[in-house]
Amino acid sequence: MTPWGYHLTLDCGKCNIEKIKDRDNVAAFAKELVKRIDMIAYGEPQVVEFGDGDKYGFTLVQLITTSDITAHFCNETGAAYIDVFSCKTFSNDVVITTVREFFEPTTVRSNLLTRQA
Repeated sequence: MTPWGYHLTLDCGKCNIEKIKDRDNVAAFAKELVKRIDMIAYGEPQVVEFGDGDKYGFTLVQLITTSDITAHFCNETGAAYIDVFSCKTFSNDVVITTVREFFEPTTVRSNLLTRQA
């Protein structure tokens, strides 16, 4: 049976703090990733700064016509948690390369789930 969707999760450690705290960089990442994985953005990326204590930082939501790209950044630890979910296939390697380019994490742990109801 063909999967309904593909969900890539990335846990990124020790990103470049200045890059994850830069709203313009976070938004540019979303726009560039949409292009590189051949998706169609639905509206502009939403980048909101909020949270408490060690959970404070930007959250990114970019809707795409086939689902969404989300990310949560932690200013205190430099961690980033990035998800790409789509019913259209995409290259995991391109996502990881783009994350490395924009945020410079020292570690990236990836998991790919296939979704089927």
